[in-house]
Amino acid sequence: MKPGVFTQLYVHLIFSPKHRECLLVKEIRGEIFSYISGILTNRGHKSIIINGMPDHVHILFGLNPDDKISDLVGCIKKDSSFFINEKKWFRLNFHWQDGYGAFSYSRSQLDRVYKYVGNQEQHHKKRTFKEEYTELLKKFVIDYDEKYLFEFFDDVNESRIVE
Repeated sequence: MKPGVFTQLYVHLIFSPKHRECLLVKEIRGEIFSYISGILTNRGHKSIIINGMPDHVHILFGLNPDDKISDLVGCIKKDSSFFINEKKWFRLNFHWQDGYGAFSYSRSQLDRVYKYVGNQEQHHKKRTFKEEYTELLKKFVIDYDEKYLFEFFDDVNESRIVE
């Protein structure tokens, strides 16, 4: 922290495994999320909560203003992919999908967002990841073109699995 610099920046980050494959099964999620939390901490961010489903991850953290979000996401994806591949959990190499969503919140909204991130399994019994993600884009009035979203599949293939 630099002298005289005071910030309070909170970010909700969302991204997915390549091809939105349902690879983040419960048995390995905790270890992956702990590793990602360590990346955040090592880069000077405050890890608040990390959770997700087999096909996507949510990260709520306090942003270190000396780090660009795009650089941070690149580091998280690169380093966690290396970690996952070192564990040899999958026959083929694991990769994260290109792109991400990053949404800012005020301190007064943290409790609500914390509960939202922590409640993913219940939340996805009612809506798909695509519905969740496009709803956030609309809520934050972000113009988007469907062709640049994550690779979403038919609702039939949508992951609503509670393991």
